[in-house]
Amino acid sequence: MQSKLNLNHDLVTQARGYAASIARHTQQFIDGHTTVSVERAICRLLGIDGVTAAQVPLPNILVDHLVRKNMLACGAADALANAVIQSGLTPQQIAEAVADDSLDLSRMPRLDQTAQRRALAPFLAAALQRITANRQARQDFLTQHGDKEGPLLYLIVATGNIYEDITQASAAAKQGADVIAVIRTTGQSLLDYVPYGATTEGFGGTYATQENFRLMRAALDAVGEETGRYIRLCNYCSGLCMPEIAAMGALERLDVMLNDALYGILFRDINMQRTLIDQAFSRRINAFAGVIINTGEDNYLTTADAVEEAHTVLASQFLNEQLALQAGLPAQQMGLGHAFEISPEVTNGFVLELAQAQMTREIFPQAPLKYMPPTKFMTGDIFQGQVQDTLFNMVTILTGQKIHLLGMLTEAIHTPLMSDRALSIANAQYVFRTMQNLGDEISFRSGGIVETRAAEVLQKACDLLREIDRIQLFAALEQGIFANIRRSKTGGKGLEGVMAKEYVYFNPFAEAMQREGMAR
Repeated sequence: MQSKLNLNHDLVTQARGYAASIARHTQQFIDGHTTVSVERAICRLLGIDGVTAAQVPLPNILVDHLVRKNMLACGAADALANAVIQSGLTPQQIAEAVADDSLDLSRMPRLDQTAQRRALAPFLAAALQRITANRQARQDFLTQHGDKEGPLLYLIVATGNIYEDITQASAAAKQGADVIAVIRTTGQSLLDYVPYGATTEGFGGTYATQENFRLMRAALDAVGEETGRYIRLCNYCSGLCMPEIAAMGALERLDVMLNDALYGILFRDINMQRTLIDQAFSRRINAFAGVIINTGEDNYLTTADAVEEAHTVLASQFLNEQLALQAGLPAQQMGLGHAFEISPEVTNGFVLELAQAQMTREIFPQAPLKYMPPTKFMTGDIFQGQVQDTLFNMVTILTGQKIHLLGMLTEAIHTPLMSDRALSIANAQYVFRTMQNLGDEISFRSGGIVETRAAEVLQKACDLLREIDRIQLFAALEQGIFANIRRSKTGGKGLEGVMAKEYVYFNPFAEAMQREGMAR
């Protein structure tokens, strides 16, 4: 890509180096610990599913049992392997036996790890083969029908009822949406379990469950076959169940997943130790499944000023890039986030937005950048809102953003109606069609506003990363460096689910997925 901004690439290299150092230091902590959610994800991948009569998920039943018996530091795989060998049961049958109190895993002696790994091999292979087949099915469809060039139109549905969501998502896909995101019900990110089955009662969104994933996947595949386009499905692997939901998404062929520990720390007050460990395994699963992650830097600008704090967005993108690389994610699966959130009252606000978007595109040339529409300064004036969304659409097409969340002219009034989405799609398609190659025709004046602004943001981001590298990430989060929000290393939700690993601990999925990723 030819630079239009005359960026100082030595500075880009420095910033990336600081971020890599921070990520390595953080990874050292992650490698020595596990969480209840990581272990529940392993249980799910080994085939444990379903709930008790009291609607408690069986992965929770088994992991809670290991916690009570002081066995979780050795890992769920360790305990299940011993039980498979000595009982002759499958992981699912073992979980059911634990649930009805007919089996106590602490009474089974630990066996040789070679034998343990051999016992789990069929269950490991079954899960990896299913996820690999899903990845191949996606690729086969894209090979047959082709993938869309230019920005992907990303729309959300959020009725609370999966069947209503399917109706709205199918309509949006037929109108032109390329990515359908099902917004989760309010508060699910703070549940330390994943609800089960098809659900019809959510508030502000729909529960993320494996059955809901399956139903929506089937519906979008049907629309895709009808229209000859692959419709991507997006949901959230964030909150207290990040790796579990990543596993469910991999098993049901989701394509895009919101995944950002920093967002959970800052905006959901999830304990930073817990969620960074969870994030690492969830991203390992995403990488293996070919899922594009979406990071949450756009949210910083809902609490901080988009002009003054733009460098924190870029610094976080550098960090997310390096943390993602540690988990095996290639650049092509990093949907790094940012947003069009400068106040309409700022002189040259559009020019500054253009500078930020172009700079992000040039620094992360292979990433399918996720660009979010204006929300903070949407007032309910639908005519003004349509203008703001049009300017946002222009920035996307001029700077090559990839995952384009459509703005709604009725933002700040109500949850979008199908007609609102149709107007937004028409607006974006009009701008993208009539300005398709305008970006190729534009260069920026040397020393002008755009070039100068990009240089300033890059310099400040590099300075910030240098400081974080000095004090390290946990301390930086305690000092409120991102979004002006302070969080304690030992505060927030979920810390009780973190524990140091014993020397016998093993996670067969993380190991296998890492090997496969390195072989690709």
